[in-house]
Amino acid sequence: MNVRSLGKTGLRVSELCLGSMTFGAAASQEESFRMMDRFAEVGGNFIDTANVYSQGASEEIVGNWLRSQKRDDYVIATKVRFPMGEGHNENGLSRKHILASVEDSLRRLGTDYIDLYQIHAWDLLTPLEETLSTLNDLVRKGVVRYIGASNLRAWQLQKAIYTSRQNGWETFVSLQPQYNLLCRATEYELLPLCANEGIGVIPWSPLRGGWLSGKFRRGQQPQENTRVGTNKEVWDRYNNEFTWNIIDTLHAIAEEADKSPAQVALNWMLSRNVITAPIIGARNVEQLNDNLGGSGWYLTEEQITRLDDVSELPVSYPYDLAAENQQRRGRAPIVTRLS
Repeated sequence: MNVRSLGKTGLRVSELCLGSMTFGAAASQEESFRMMDRFAEVGGNFIDTANVYSQGASEEIVGNWLRSQKRDDYVIATKVRFPMGEGHNENGLSRKHILASVEDSLRRLGTDYIDLYQIHAWDLLTPLEETLSTLNDLVRKGVVRYIGASNLRAWQLQKAIYTSRQNGWETFVSLQPQYNLLCRATEYELLPLCANEGIGVIPWSPLRGGWLSGKFRRGQQPQENTRVGTNKEVWDRYNNEFTWNIIDTLHAIAEEADKSPAQVALNWMLSRNVITAPIIGARNVEQLNDNLGGSGWYLTEEQITRLDDVSELPVSYPYDLAAENQQRRGRAPIVTRLS
């Protein structure tokens, strides 16, 4: 598997990141071990988890597996933000919650340090300076190597970057947004911001919860035992012509390339220059093997264009072509002010 730098850092990570949200839930410890073994076998070194996944069980499983490995060979990422208990201070991004959470994550992971420590979402109740100064202290102390963010809006990410710079603190080196063929609004502000600031992008849900995995075809009803089949709201949201046109194109290109639809969807993401490593999640080794086949080959320019065109979202000002052309010209139109 190819490796890439995480943003503008010197940290080298595999171009696919193994997500562990299924560990301890849809996947047992034994199956999770098999998936991590397989991921490592093909050259994967980047594993993402979070304290809230299965209320700590995911971190524990990763830690149990990591004890039999050479720790420095792997880049371990985890997150903090969401509730880990009923207490008033067991949630959020306060100094108290972060410091308690990082100790718990280190214990569950069985390691002295976390490679990438990420805030899982914005916290409206905690001053940004409190959060960022605490994360900076963790890096200075050596228990965290790099810090990142997940699920932020562009203004939130930019504000965090500027606040850290103004205070001489460590800045976010990565962002985890949702991004896939069915969710491209991330391209409006977040991806250009990440490209401009040298932020590594490690998208979650690259297969949009199974919609892009190849399980579904036009006119087909979802099976009851699938994530989509058990959630009518999700089915109703995506059961439309836009989705089916994307899926039709995905299947057509998969046939041409002799790949699975999931592999095509992942390869399309890897073709975007700003993307560092999509986060692949699986319930078993068979699913993981299919996802791993998304790297190591290239879609043609014509195939990428077809996927781009069919998944393009309708936009209005300030994201439409007229507004883009104004910026490219470098001059705003002259407006006559009426008195």
